[in-house]
Amino acid sequence: MKKLNRVFATGAVAAVMLACTTNPITGRKSLQLANNQEIAAMALQQYRETLSKANVIKGTTAAKSVQNVGLRIKNAANNYYRSIGREGDLTNYQWEFNLIDDKQINAWCMPGGKVAVYSGIIPVTKTDAGLAVVLGHEISHALAGHGNERISQAMVAEYGGAILGSTISNSQMSQIFQQAYPLGAQVALLKYGRSQELEADEMGLYLMAMAGYDPREAQPFWQRMEAASTGNKPPEFLSTHPNPDTRRADLEMHMPKALQYYKTAGGKL
Repeated sequence: MKKLNRVFATGAVAAVMLACTTNPITGRKSLQLANNQEIAAMALQQYRETLSKANVIKGTTAAKSVQNVGLRIKNAANNYYRSIGREGDLTNYQWEFNLIDDKQINAWCMPGGKVAVYSGIIPVTKTDAGLAVVLGHEISHALAGHGNERISQAMVAEYGGAILGSTISNSQMSQIFQQAYPLGAQVALLKYGRSQELEADEMGLYLMAMAGYDPREAQPFWQRMEAASTGNKPPEFLSTHPNPDTRRADLEMHMPKALQYYKTAGGKL
């Protein structure tokens, strides 16, 4: 019996190790047990339902900027992943960028590349470079597999070792997904962990630079976000982030690398 337990434990550890994913841009490792294709399909359904109940803005200058900036960052990410032989990582991404008429100062991205920007954040972004900070951050959540990571954490917490035998049913997986990505307006209240938010800050900085947007615009944007706080309540976009001093220090630490990407993309230093 002890031998069987050791064998099972060894198999469990091996399965977990195989499920560890390394971010090719930041080097951070994360546990991603869920099937990305299934997650992307569920995300698409949730996204469609959310948009059907929202006022999606089309044809305005702001809406076009959301589309154009999003596509530039997406294309830069595609080029980078292709250059390192990791284009297969992007198989399940079908990107969409929509502007929603809502006063909330927020934006979000679901697994598979389904992005929504709320009109309330546009006055804070001010420029395409400011918008690139937001979209780079949100696109990074998707590319880094933070949705899979959150779902995997919930799977382990809820079902423990059962996940190693792939015994979770479709209905159970759907329930976990809906808890991680609630339907409708509540999806705007997505909460990522601090380590995930820091990674999205770093990765987003690099991606906007790869797309030709000056990463030095990140600091002024975050300062404007902090100034947008009402009383002691920050905008939802800031709710799970570390304190401003930590963010500023992290951005400064990553800035030299970001500026190299910006220079390679043709930016002026």
